[in-house]
Amino acid sequence: MKFVAFERAKLGTGASRRLRITGRTPGIVYGGAVAPLQIEIDHNALWHALKKEAFHATVLDMELDGKDNKVLLRDVQMHPFKQLILHIDFQRVDATTKLHMKVPLHYSGDENSPAIKSEGCIANHVITEIEVLCLPADLPEFIAVDLSGLKKGSSLHLADITLPKGVTAVPHGGNKNPVLVSVVAVAGAEVAAPEAGAAAAPAAAGKGGKAAPAAAKAPAAAKAPAAKKK
Repeated sequence: MKFVAFERAKLGTGASRRLRITGRTPGIVYGGAVAPLQIEIDHNALWHALKKEAFHATVLDMELDGKDNKVLLRDVQMHPFKQLILHIDFQRVDATTKLHMKVPLHYSGDENSPAIKSEGCIANHVITEIEVLCLPADLPEFIAVDLSGLKKGSSLHLADITLPKGVTAVPHGGNKNPVLVSVVAVAGAEVAAPEAGAAAAPAAAGKGGKAAPAAAKAPAAAKAPAAKKK
């Protein structure tokens, strides 16, 4: 992505406040062998750019004084309750130096997996982005992850996905192989088992297609009178 920036001459809290009133956002570009550079950017253009995922996860082209500079977005300071960007930080990119960057994970295919289609489960996306180490030219905008093979009782770990060429994952927290997606069974979602045995066959049809009435119960045999004693 490309954006336009201008060098900022006046510094300080008061100058930054006046700059925001005019519709500009103060910022800084640091890194490399040169001194940090104070810049300003059109607030509306920056506001819309921040809504795009690529602005956060790719190497950006910053046009300054007619020249293109490769930079990465490093920090954004927002107003506590106003829709206002207070300050923004960028880092210069050296084409020969590897960089650490967070890259989003784009999951797809879970609706076609056995776990979702027939095993009464849902896919819980535990991690939606990972930090990677790579050269600027190898930095991906996102990493696609196919979930069509998920099964009940299984989980997808970091080691299970294929990273783009030249990209290495940098896990944190001491867990070198964290869970990315877990498969969770939904209570009551299992398919009900078929009833044992088929329903009883209807009684034989009588005349005219109507069911024949049940046989009348035979009356109990009359007791023989007791023999009269002489």
